[in-house]
Amino acid sequence: MKIYLILFIFLAASLLSAEVTEDINGYWLSQSQEAVIEIYSREGLTFGRIAWLEEPLEEDGEPKMDDKNPDPARRQDLILGLEILKDFQADGNKWKGGTIYDPETGKTYSSHMKLKDDNLHLRGYIGISLLGRTEVWTRLRELPGQKD
Repeated sequence: MKIYLILFIFLAASLLSAEVTEDINGYWLSQSQEAVIEIYSREGLTFGRIAWLEEPLEEDGEPKMDDKNPDPARRQDLILGLEILKDFQADGNKWKGGTIYDPETGKTYSSHMKLKDDNLHLRGYIGISLLGRTEVWTRLRELPGQKD
């Protein structure tokens, strides 16, 4: 009987000490409120794509393209649907080791993210995290213009 009690206590302690990964999958409103990013998991990693734009069209009525991309072959890709978050690894309420692409500049930055309540803090940087910028995205339950 003592062995079962010891095993139960050991199991309970290990379950309580295990770090639970928060769920960030879903829609996130950018800090500028000009875009919504859909975050999703694929093959054990976290990614994100642009799911909504406040201004999806250029002044001439054509869809916005990734025209600042350093790869000329990718400059005809649509901004809407563009994957901008790549390869993040979950670690509790943090995601590390990923990159974030800025289609406004065509630059890709190392990045990490941290969930605080319904806000996602994204840090993009070159080299070391100290030399970077943080944005705060807000969780949405649905895309703008959609109803339950």
